[in-house]
Amino acid sequence: MSSSDYSYDNEAQFFPVFILTLTGLVTLPLTYSLLRPSSDNDALAPRIKSDYKHKDADVVDKLRSAQRRKQRKIKRAIVVVGGWALMSFMVYLIMTTVPSIHKIWNPYDILGISESSTEKQIKSHYKRLSVKFHPDKVRPDPAKNETIESMNDYYVELTKAYQALTDEEIRNNYIQYGHPDGKQSFSIGIALPQFIISNGNGKYLVLLYTGLLGVLLPYLVGSWWYGTKKRSKEGVLMESANNLFRHYDENMDEASIIAALTAGKEYDDILQGDAAESGLSKIESRITAAGDASPFAAGFSVKDKQKLEDIENGVRRKTLALLWAYLGRVELDDAALTKAKYEIVPIARTLNQSFAAIALAYGNIGPIEGSFHANQHLIQALAPKSSPLLQLPNFTSKIAMAVEGDAKTHMTVQQFMDLPDAQRRKLAVGKGLLSEEQYKTTVSVGKQLPQLRVAKAFFKVTGERCIIPSSLVTLVIKGRFIPPGTENVPAVNELDLEDIDAAEDDLESLMGRKNRTIKGPDGKPISVEEQSILPPLTFAPHYAREQTPKWYAFLSDSKQGKLAVPPFAFEKFDQPIFDDAGKPTFNMQTLKAQFAAPPQAGHYTFVMHLVCDSYVGFDTKMEVTLVVEDAARAAQMEAEDEISEPEEDSLAGQMHALKTGQAPQPKRQQDDDSDDESGTEEEADDTSDTDTDTEDES
Repeated sequence: MSSSDYSYDNEAQFFPVFILTLTGLVTLPLTYSLLRPSSDNDALAPRIKSDYKHKDADVVDKLRSAQRRKQRKIKRAIVVVGGWALMSFMVYLIMTTVPSIHKIWNPYDILGISESSTEKQIKSHYKRLSVKFHPDKVRPDPAKNETIESMNDYYVELTKAYQALTDEEIRNNYIQYGHPDGKQSFSIGIALPQFIISNGNGKYLVLLYTGLLGVLLPYLVGSWWYGTKKRSKEGVLMESANNLFRHYDENMDEASIIAALTAGKEYDDILQGDAAESGLSKIESRITAAGDASPFAAGFSVKDKQKLEDIENGVRRKTLALLWAYLGRVELDDAALTKAKYEIVPIARTLNQSFAAIALAYGNIGPIEGSFHANQHLIQALAPKSSPLLQLPNFTSKIAMAVEGDAKTHMTVQQFMDLPDAQRRKLAVGKGLLSEEQYKTTVSVGKQLPQLRVAKAFFKVTGERCIIPSSLVTLVIKGRFIPPGTENVPAVNELDLEDIDAAEDDLESLMGRKNRTIKGPDGKPISVEEQSILPPLTFAPHYAREQTPKWYAFLSDSKQGKLAVPPFAFEKFDQPIFDDAGKPTFNMQTLKAQFAAPPQAGHYTFVMHLVCDSYVGFDTKMEVTLVVEDAARAAQMEAEDEISEPEEDSLAGQMHALKTGQAPQPKRQQDDDSDDESGTEEEADDTSDTDTDTEDES
């Protein structure tokens, strides 16, 4: 079939609309994703107020800015701009070149008369028009783009319109088919101008479709599929994950984990080619120099130094050297090496997430804790055995040693900040120590760090008095954010330590909406809809990313050294942590984690770990006991409880009335000497016995 058998869009009637539609299907969703408010926690979380800048702060800031630009995806913005430009051009073509849509053929409109006109009026009006527009008498007006042909066509239309209203046969065609000439053909042209495939251009169109459907589409699909298979769910290359798996050992400490993280192939993009060997000797000479608080400047041990020297692979060796330079805060005095030092750490953190997944699969508590602690040290730029005081601004190893004195163990940030100001100032301010201005900055930052102090931890089954084998148990952790050095901390309100189950007629809770507990007007806890409060961004001036701190709760068996309940992550909280003035609110936060109870009755003692992934020394470890009752014993305990009939105005009461056909009786007043327990006592009995060691919050 030749090209002349087709109807092409030579007048650009359909082609611009076609292109506009296709472009809009891509451009509009991309525009929305580009302009919508960010839901990223790092963009929404508050920040710790501080003007502290270390020597390499400019390098870190540039890397953070580059990461933000990467997250905004410049390529997507370019596509959006190009898409809108193309759509605007198509709209221009539609407005200027697309002919107007033909109206339904109406003889009354053509003649310019009313549909209520009589036949005599129609004939009289047509006679006047025929005299005026007869081809022998009419003269075209070039100013109106009139031609003899257009005037003849108009006269023919007038005649057809007149006949459609006066001639019986033509009128029947109009009534039946909507046109005096009878049934009209209808066609839509191909949405391509004919010139595209005429005069030998058809081969280019074939090449275009071959490129789009035969090359580009398979390439995009293949790239997406290969990308999903190439990386693990933690976002690391499968080859890197396999390397980490081979390096796993149940006796690994933090330094060993850091050495294992260098097995990732992701570093090749930064240290490829000559960059793998360039400056390596300089880095090693700096990190192996004598240190202030340790034998070496990087803070590693002789064993760790030997591991570095045993590595033959150039990329791995330089990566490990740069990591130790970062952790030891060793100055390299080289712009390229300094940039690489900060660039590799976010990669190491991503690889550490993959290592944590491997450690969780094995279940040995040592490597699991080690992966969390390695994460803390990577964010804070601290060597594994260095002083936690280095997390505070302006602190150096020498100052930390002076503050700690002859103590055999390192002083934590909490211990330092909780000292009286006079004693704290005496230890930290002076010649060779902090200046007065530096001390103020240090204390200001310390008092903004979000330390979560646990007040109580217990187990419960929602709506039940006791826990039976294989039931769904909730670990409830109650705690308050009390920054180090906070004074006049209020005592814990015992009512805040209760976890109130939703009422039977609480439809919002039944529909799955999250709730939290606050104090009502009478001082008793009530359930309200939960908020989402983000803690401040991590104070980590050396880390080249912005990081929202997270807390992980998990249970371990201390006798076997194995994981009992896998970690649950908490990054948002139900009540404000700081008020508008930046002062702590001391609100009781509630963290919950659900898991299946053991299949056998008994008393199970676990170690509960609450680990912060962003700060060193902010972890909590305490023993908790889960009491699992035998099912028969639990049923007996439930039977011994007197169940009062539901009240008439409650949902339970209405259900009771529907089932029995009788209105429920109002609750009877109990005597003061009754053996029945009060509602508050019943709520307290909803939890199992626990053995918790809470920290002193004062």
